[in-house]
Amino acid sequence: MHYVYFLKRKDGKIYKGSTANLKRRLEEHNRGNVKSTKYYRPLKLIGYESYLMKSDAERREKFLKKTESRRLLR
Repeated sequence: MHYVYFLKRKDGKIYKGSTANLKRRLEEHNRGNVKSTKYYRPLKLIGYESYLMKSDAERREKFLKKTESRRLLR
């Protein structure tokens, strides 16, 4: 299973990412091992989507990081 996940940063912004192991990835974020979220801890998981195929999860993550989709998430 592959996941697209949403984390709320301490500054209130939403971080979007994808992974095959959601639990491990969340631990990496909260330990400070992820460069892009290192200074915005603590992070809170606010949602995720699951996909059978990695390509579907990556396509969804790419879409969500575009400007138009940011408006949809708010």
